[in-house]
Amino acid sequence: MDQIVIRGGRPLQGVIPISGAKNSALKLMAAALLTDGPLVLSRMPRLADVRFLGQLLARLGVEVEEQAGARLRLHARDLNEPFAPYDLVRKMRASFNVLGPLIARQGRARVSLPGGCAIGARPVNLHLMALEALGAEIELSEGYVNARAPKGLTGAHIVFPMVSVGATEHAMLAAVLARGQSVLEHCAREPEIADLAGCLNAMGAKITGAGTDTITIEGVERLNGADWTVTPDRIETGTYAIAAAAAGGRVRLEGVVPDHNHALWDLLGRAGVEIALGADHVDIARSGPLRAVDMQTEPFPGFPTDVQAQYMALMTQADGASVIRETIFENRFMHAPELARLGARIDVRGNEAIVRGPVKLKGAQVMATDLRASVSLVIAALAAEGETVVSRIYHLDRGFERLEDKLSACGADIARRSEETA
Repeated sequence: MDQIVIRGGRPLQGVIPISGAKNSALKLMAAALLTDGPLVLSRMPRLADVRFLGQLLARLGVEVEEQAGARLRLHARDLNEPFAPYDLVRKMRASFNVLGPLIARQGRARVSLPGGCAIGARPVNLHLMALEALGAEIELSEGYVNARAPKGLTGAHIVFPMVSVGATEHAMLAAVLARGQSVLEHCAREPEIADLAGCLNAMGAKITGAGTDTITIEGVERLNGADWTVTPDRIETGTYAIAAAAAGGRVRLEGVVPDHNHALWDLLGRAGVEIALGADHVDIARSGPLRAVDMQTEPFPGFPTDVQAQYMALMTQADGASVIRETIFENRFMHAPELARLGARIDVRGNEAIVRGPVKLKGAQVMATDLRASVSLVIAALAAEGETVVSRIYHLDRGFERLEDKLSACGADIARRSEETA
């Protein structure tokens, strides 16, 4: 198993290109199941999660071909038995989104309940509620969802009782081939949902309202293949922006959509970080002290929960006490004890964490606990004195493409090594 070794104290200086969004790419891959034509996705991030889902799609009969230039070609010309086994679905939660497309196209599916990061309960009841509203007959048995819609799906009026990105996307993936009109209310508004809608429309779907809280879908009989470019990863954008703020220096993030991170730009500006927004880039600079600023995670356009751990690492270097409130997931402060190993002063009380700074972080051995928490340790290590060793970095490989290369190019002393050579 690999480790990442970081020797901190070096300001970052340079350019970091931003990859395609993991959270969008995975749902776009699932959309390939809806058509017998080829779907070609550009700006695909090379990540473990993409590889895992590719393995599942191949098991279902999809031709999966990696092409030059960060392109992935998916062709579901002929599908196999619509069965997604536990061994493949358990590796990450997004695999569960093959259920809706399989029901929509094949009229039946047997899909394992999902796995993923251990960041609290994330039930799939809203996903199943939406599919049942569209006419699917669903039975849970022995850890699997057995679903049938022998006469196809039918459009429905679905009101989500709470905002859910995954359920919104799943309902869209199923409803595009349903007979009649579907209206989805109280939808999530994340940019990844608009990206999925854009791709589905390019394939021949009729979706309006994506990016608002009400989405309307006119069902079509079939979809075609298409070429689509994945939207930039706003979580990666935010992560490297915070890394630059924590380490100091000046970094340009290229290939971004600045509007996707306004909540972060506001907080960083208040904390004393210089932010300059361009058409498709953002310049981040810090030379002076940081100020403590409170933060609360919220659905888009609020502050994303996937950047909460990174922000906590930054606040260890800020003057004063900052209150970080997590409203999306419970049990998402598992990184706090690991940051404390580096010297952070963090007091967790339920869904709130109080961070007191600035503290002089010192290198230590730490362990990644989930995907986003793992990169918070990297950020803290960049600001720390001495050497930090981060283990269990398979979490990092699930969501950050070429992290060591991107940071090294900006002057960070960071390298990957196997535990056997440590």
